[in-house]
Amino acid sequence: MVQKLQAQATQQLVDVEAIRDGVIILKSGAMRAILMCSSVNLALKSQDEQDALIYQYQNFLNGLDFSVQFVIHSRKLDVTDYLNDLKEALKAQDNELLRIQTEEYIDFIQSFVGMQNIMSKTFLVVIPYSPQEDVKVSFANRIFGKKSFSFVQMSDEEFQKYKTQLWQRVENVISGMRSFGVRAMPLSNTELIELFFDLYNPGETGKQFLLSENIQ
Repeated sequence: MVQKLQAQATQQLVDVEAIRDGVIILKSGAMRAILMCSSVNLALKSQDEQDALIYQYQNFLNGLDFSVQFVIHSRKLDVTDYLNDLKEALKAQDNELLRIQTEEYIDFIQSFVGMQNIMSKTFLVVIPYSPQEDVKVSFANRIFGKKSFSFVQMSDEEFQKYKTQLWQRVENVISGMRSFGVRAMPLSNTELIELFFDLYNPGETGKQFLLSENIQ
């Protein structure tokens, strides 16, 4: 009973009603898409290159007619899977010299990660869309803050219509970010679930983004 009540209390704190076709649907009926992005190291660029990237970034922001949110998600680097792969390779290694070198390398990685607080960073862009942008809201609802739209009332046809509107914004952002050297990909259902699990369970390990290697 206590665990059930705790689960209900946690769900009340999360404003997400559903995740469908790569779209986050909030309890208000508003939609969100999340892009995972690559990064650009300005410190490795010349001054002219830095100025050009900043100028393109400025043009990108000025060209948007909707708001976006940039999020940097940091967490302690988890090398458990990498070490397990090394240990499996060690078992299959017949060369004695390579076995010794692999063992030393595993010990080095374990000690290095244990001594250093190494963080991995994930760069995300949140793109919003609200069906209320296409719905006329009465004066009374504006004054008293009554909801004029909800996910429960949304039909499949309406969802596809609003998703198309959201995805037009997604394509706009992806194209605009490409102009200053940043690659972006929308997160799928599974990746969105992993993201929220990681955000609300920061102490858990073993959850990794499936796209992290694809956008490098």
